[in-house]
Amino acid sequence: MSRFWTFLTYVHSAAGPTVMLLYPLYASVIAIESPSKLDDEQWLAYWILYSFLTLLEILLQPILEWIPIWYTLKLAFVGWLVMPHFRGAAFIYERYVREKIIKKYGIGGAAHNKKSSSPNGKSKSKSKFVDFITPKKGEHEAY
Repeated sequence: MSRFWTFLTYVHSAAGPTVMLLYPLYASVIAIESPSKLDDEQWLAYWILYSFLTLLEILLQPILEWIPIWYTLKLAFVGWLVMPHFRGAAFIYERYVREKIIKKYGIGGAAHNKKSSSPNGKSKSKSKFVDFITPKKGEHEAY
């Protein structure tokens, strides 16, 4: 019975990096190469949420050490985020994150498209934040 528990421990340890990193990395590369935008949104949303979860985990490490099933709960949550059947990352992003970003910065699909644009085709409603993080024409050519 001891070998069985040792085996389960190894499987549990390997499941984290596989579910949280290896599969999402593979799926992200496939999404970039596919013509569909739907899978791009899923994987960009996943990496946003995974980064936020990792940041929270770093900040709350002393508290999380006292929760013995934290790693298992995190693994189950991230599994739900990455499973193509559920599209959990896209669901959370659309339902919660996108609303907050649109309210705070006034950007996004519907809100962005409804604004009037200037004669040069650029939207007048772009926030300074978006202008700051968006590369200007010709900036990426140096790479």
